[in-house]
Amino acid sequence: MTSTPPANYDASWKEALERYFEQFLAFFFPDIHIEVDWQRGCEFLDSEFQQVVRDAEVGKRFVDKLVKVWRRNGVEIYVLIHIEVQSQYDAEFAKRMYVYSYRIFDRYDRDVVSLAILGDADRNWRPNSYQVDRWGC
Repeated sequence: MTSTPPANYDASWKEALERYFEQFLAFFFPDIHIEVDWQRGCEFLDSEFQQVVRDAEVGKRFVDKLVKVWRRNGVEIYVLIHIEVQSQYDAEFAKRMYVYSYRIFDRYDRDVVSLAILGDADRNWRPNSYQVDRWGC
């Protein structure tokens, strides 16, 4: 069973992610951080992400961000980084991450990196993939 975090919890995470995005990646995802061209900055796609969420129809979500960054390899491509902070067990979490990732890819035709910060107390719950397996397929 999931519980709804207070409204200020969501707003605080969103503000922190926007204000300290580069530091956030450096701390939690250093391998990604070094691949980003920070000279070009980043772009938060909040209104675009809200449309993806509405289109996905996977329930009410909290602290989701979509950020456009450019890679350091000099090629004019960009990676959309989908970030979600999850502070309680959610049986549908991996599926939701998959749905968002696919919807973002479908909308932008760009690579998507889906990142999650799990803040729950259950060390045994660490979803790392979503898979459907039917009849050996």
